[in-house]
Amino acid sequence: MRLLKKGSVKEVYAIREPEGEETGEGRFVFTDSYSVFDWGEMPQRITQKGEALCLIGAYFFEKLHSMGIRTHYIGLEQGGRIRSLEELEGPTRTMAVKLVRVLQPEPRGDRYDYGIFERERANFLIPLEVIYRNSLPEGSSVFRRLKEGSIRLQDLGLREPPMPGRRLKEPILDVSTKLEATDRYITFEEARRIAGLDERELEAIKALTLRINAVITEAVRAMGLENEDGKVEFAFDGRRELMVVDVIGTPDECRFTCDGLPLSKEILRILYRRTPWYREVEEAKRKDPGDWKRWVSDPPALPDRAIELTSNLYKAMANALTQRRWFDVPPLEEVISELEGILRR
Repeated sequence: MRLLKKGSVKEVYAIREPEGEETGEGRFVFTDSYSVFDWGEMPQRITQKGEALCLIGAYFFEKLHSMGIRTHYIGLEQGGRIRSLEELEGPTRTMAVKLVRVLQPEPRGDRYDYGIFERERANFLIPLEVIYRNSLPEGSSVFRRLKEGSIRLQDLGLREPPMPGRRLKEPILDVSTKLEATDRYITFEEARRIAGLDERELEAIKALTLRINAVITEAVRAMGLENEDGKVEFAFDGRRELMVVDVIGTPDECRFTCDGLPLSKEILRILYRRTPWYREVEEAKRKDPGDWKRWVSDPPALPDRAIELTSNLYKAMANALTQRRWFDVPPLEEVISELEGILRR
């Protein structure tokens, strides 16, 4: 296997590289490391986060397959075999997936040339992140963009200005670039143009995102959670048919809450915001946006109990979602109650 990408959530390996219009095969290996505030790998590990994320992602991919929605998911690797979630003998952190080409837009000064997405027909990652939003928290970028005029209510399918923190009557969709040095929010018309999509393909992407949102929302609501927002990525296979790629439905791709309490690595962000290190990060980013890390000391460790409870959260969510006891942890509601205790002091 060849390592293609090493991130804070997963490592991506190629077994067979994608070529021309033929998809390849790869493995996602989910890790226990994490990153906050663009720092990169933090000093501690969240035990068995990788296995929990792998199981949650597999659950939703298999759910989509049962609905006839195409994805790049092949199965889960364990003991040298590819298995379904039901066939697993215990947790795994390795997911088998189809690989597509990742075509790169070319930098042109302060712009990017996306011409390659017009020239190529199939077997590539669509260079967009599609975001669904069921609510808009205080401080959401949507409010800033509406105020500055870079987006309009009609672009979001809204008739009246949204209220911070209030659940929307209907979910709204947003879109950003995926492969630029600093990704940016764009309109769907610009998204269609740069990705080389026709109107039918763009509408199919929107419709699929809304269906996926509904699946995730229903599943986590049964666990007593709210699905506030999340992202979905797409690719074209070798026949230029849409398929869902990357991972969906995990606490790292979605913003889940319970009575307003965040249930993801946002827990760790909240705790780091209470430290002098976070103030260093914010000051350095203002002082030197291009090379801010050189002005910042190494991040301190968080209390062991906070890391342990975050680990328990991921594992309890995997247990509750799949209705199978993969991990020996307290029930989800117990873990949430303990987390609330350390976050709302």
